[in-house]
Amino acid sequence: MSQSKLSPVSWNEFIKRLRQLNFDGPYQGGKHPYMIKGDLILTIPNPHQKDISVDLLSRILKQANITREEWLNN
Repeated sequence: MSQSKLSPVSWNEFIKRLRQLNFDGPYQGGKHPYMIKGDLILTIPNPHQKDISVDLLSRILKQANITREEWLNN
């Protein structure tokens, strides 16, 4: 049974999933690291102790043109 709701995710899991979705990086930018896929440069949060919240995750996925289904099925 596949999960249909987003859930908080650790920074390492977040990076792993983005790589599975063909993003390269992370690379160190100004204040925040970023990842690249084609012409898209996606700014990502700095690594920290707490998980990435559902709210922040959904905003990042929208910027990255990743659907909820793509994220959950990856």
